[in-house]
Amino acid sequence: MFKINIQLFTAAGPSILARLNELGSGVFLDLKFHDIPNSVAGGVSSAMGLPGVRFIDLHALGGLEMMTASAKARDAVHGSKSPLPQLLAITILTSMDSASLRKVGIAGPPSKRVVQLARLARKAGMDGVVASPQEVRAIRRACGKEFLIVVPGIRPTVDTAGKASKRNKADDQARIATPAEAIRAGADYLVIGRPITAAPDPQFAARAILEEISSALPSS
Repeated sequence: MFKINIQLFTAAGPSILARLNELGSGVFLDLKFHDIPNSVAGGVSSAMGLPGVRFIDLHALGGLEMMTASAKARDAVHGSKSPLPQLLAITILTSMDSASLRKVGIAGPPSKRVVQLARLARKAGMDGVVASPQEVRAIRRACGKEFLIVVPGIRPTVDTAGKASKRNKADDQARIATPAEAIRAGADYLVIGRPITAAPDPQFAARAILEEISSALPSS
């Protein structure tokens, strides 16, 4: 599906969703809601009416009440939209490491905080979380096999020029993995942006990533 982030949504507005929905792939509405419970619940309710939306995300750091209000707002439209979009709670951004967490007053390693937030998200009625590939196994143990885990911070084995690379360029990501590593850890969905959009040949990059993903999937 297509992930629509705050940059594109701010520039193009809701109309971009209608255009992408015509392609039939669905939309991950990546607006990262984080506000008081009533405001975020209102944002979720508004997003429910947008075409093609399959995922909506919000920050788990907004707290249990905010996430619970969002789940209730989503469920309140049951019957008018089927299937309902799924709600994802963002745990700790993949750009943050232990040092950057300390600067904002959060102690301990990201892995510990991520699992704590994932448990809270499940309690609040979220369908899954967004987390780095490094925490996938721990989240799966803590939250079960039905809980969705959507993984950004993906950097392919083959770089954008078609040469072998340890992890490709990390950009501003601190906690990364290759597509194969994330899949083998148990990720349900991978978020892949700049390795394709910033590649000299995006089509080549996309095909190389698809091949790497295919190689990691269990054989039927």
